[in-house]
Amino acid sequence: MLEPFDSWSEFNVAVAGAGAALGGLLIVALSVNIKTIAESRGLAARAAASIAGLILGVALCCAALIPGQVPIGYGIQVLVGTALCASVIVRSALAVQRDGAQTGFRRYTAERILLFSAPPAIYAVGGVFLVALPESPTGLVLVAAGTILAIVTTVLFSWIALVEVLR
Repeated sequence: MLEPFDSWSEFNVAVAGAGAALGGLLIVALSVNIKTIAESRGLAARAAASIAGLILGVALCCAALIPGQVPIGYGIQVLVGTALCASVIVRSALAVQRDGAQTGFRRYTAERILLFSAPPAIYAVGGVFLVALPESPTGLVLVAAGTILAIVTTVLFSWIALVEVLR
């Protein structure tokens, strides 16, 4: 493994394992209240976006562990992964907006969209830094920040999926 990835290997191993476990737990949490979640386009869309952002973080941590990885190549992988994730994010944002208009909870739409769109946005900025400034650690720090934020937002959404939907 080449620098700068060697110094990030323990972080990437830890986040990849924790993120994969959390992704599985989120799916279990969703299955507990699947009827309620399936009835709401907004909740289902938020679940999809939350999972997409988290799994992208796991995939990026795994990609960073590939032997011989270089910053520009990794940056391209980050940008391609983020572009794929963005299609889920955009569709989810549209569904949340429609759901907010139908249910009358439109004033919370921006917060709900921000919660699941922030990690991929940070990944995208990190990818740009990795490609444009491969010698700078900024890109790797931003991708790491995106993965941590994806974990936090997924835990928050898991709480919503388990408890708040029943209120």
